[in-house]
Amino acid sequence: MLKFKAVRPEWVTLIASAFLLAGFNLVLWQHLFEITATSAQGIAMRVAFGVMVLGAFNIVLTLLALRPILKPLLTLIFMVSAGVAYFMSQYGVLIDAGMFRNFAETNATEVRDLLSIKLLAYIVLLGVLPSWLLWKTPISYRAWHRDLLSKALVSVASVAVIGGVALVNYQGLSSLFRNHHELHLMVVPSNYIGASVGYLREQVVSARQPFVKIGEDARKDPSWQNHGRKSLTVLVVGESARAENFGVLGYGRDTTPKLSKEAGLIAFTDVHSCGTETAVSVPCMFSNMGRKDYSASKAKNEEGLLDVLKRAGLDVIWRDNQSGCKGTCDRVTIDDVSNLKDPVLCSSSECRDEILLQGLQHFIDTLDKDTVLVLHQMGSHGPEYFKRYPKEYEHFTPVCESNALNNCSRESIVNGYDNTLVYTDHVLSTLIDLLRSNQDKVDTAMLYLSDHGESLGEYNLFLHGTPYMMAPEQQKHVAMLAWFSDSYQKSFAVDTHCLQMSRERPLSQDNLFHSMIGLLEVDSKVYNPDLDMFAGCRAPIIDGVLAKK
Repeated sequence: MLKFKAVRPEWVTLIASAFLLAGFNLVLWQHLFEITATSAQGIAMRVAFGVMVLGAFNIVLTLLALRPILKPLLTLIFMVSAGVAYFMSQYGVLIDAGMFRNFAETNATEVRDLLSIKLLAYIVLLGVLPSWLLWKTPISYRAWHRDLLSKALVSVASVAVIGGVALVNYQGLSSLFRNHHELHLMVVPSNYIGASVGYLREQVVSARQPFVKIGEDARKDPSWQNHGRKSLTVLVVGESARAENFGVLGYGRDTTPKLSKEAGLIAFTDVHSCGTETAVSVPCMFSNMGRKDYSASKAKNEEGLLDVLKRAGLDVIWRDNQSGCKGTCDRVTIDDVSNLKDPVLCSSSECRDEILLQGLQHFIDTLDKDTVLVLHQMGSHGPEYFKRYPKEYEHFTPVCESNALNNCSRESIVNGYDNTLVYTDHVLSTLIDLLRSNQDKVDTAMLYLSDHGESLGEYNLFLHGTPYMMAPEQQKHVAMLAWFSDSYQKSFAVDTHCLQMSRERPLSQDNLFHSMIGLLEVDSKVYNPDLDMFAGCRAPIIDGVLAKK
């Protein structure tokens, strides 16, 4: 049976610090080697950076090296760091409060898609094995007053080393930190510890804030009296659908063969998201804060677009095939279809997006109120793109059939992703055809807007969630489409020719709140016509005819 000699806690913390720096920070070191020169000065900067991080780790762990907590604490750090290191190396993600929010607010389906043998290997080799060795090693603690003195000496020595290294390499290090803010998001475990603290602080602030109502004056404009029948406005919230890969937006591949043939479809070419993850983009796009003023804690305690529309007298329904609405639909009717037992559309561990359209004809046949129906897609959610569509929509091959994207060729990853858009094309065109077939009895319209984009290996990044200021265009440039029936154009004074002519102007998810309020002729002080993308393309009705602008 293995027996280990007792060691002082100072050696345990120093070895643990070195292990954290070397074992869990491969992504950090790879990036550091990419951004520093191969000259002697560049090598010195790498060494200085490593020594400073090692010293910082050692100070923190030394101060926490108390008999009751040191081993449990290091075990927890090793286990969590192993998982974080895996996801960083696998998908190129950076860990900030937003990424931690994604983790905290994910669902079982999304977690299942990320599990793999490789993740298990990381957990065992970097988490379980070193933890086992730690627990097998006796630690010889001193009396409390001698232990306190030892902690002080180690901390002072570590600070001196950090200070000395920083002074010697001040110019290079200051330039490095000033120009590469991403570095602090790559240091494991400080990145996820800081992110978790930021997320928890956000939750505490949110819990203390009073709930705020907006648009309490909202009401239907008198022009509604001229509407001869009920209306159905369908807002489709897409998932991870980047504009770059949409055929109708100029992509080289025909990923939208059906939509390209839809008469009256308007494809907006320059639309950007509020965030790079669902947990930010969805509540942000439905709020009136805008990206620059968006606050997650404020959004949790403030009404949004759906509340204003409901207060104005519209029936509002959220139908979900994903991970929920992130609080935006908490006060309207919710129809969760993601766990239905349909033998065709839900034959695997999740439901295909066509489930969102199930029963829609009956819904229209029995429509008795002007309604806004929100459909939240599973869309192109990664990394297992091959699960997002039926086999008959696999137009592009070969396809990566693994969640270990960095083990697949980029061609196979893009093929799988593009196939998800082919299926989205089918779902949206089916929806439009259904709405068109009912325009003789109901005014119908559809607006599609993706929550954020997706990285498919560009800059060694996969999926989404990169901090917005550092995120590539692929994660922020999103698809937006619109279609209006002839009767809807007449009833709501929408000039689609004008929209077609202006479809290339810059827009963002900031426009959604005000555009929907303006389109649906809701009067409220919260409405800002400057952010209404339809405002310049609405014409008055003269003698029952849409006037030309």
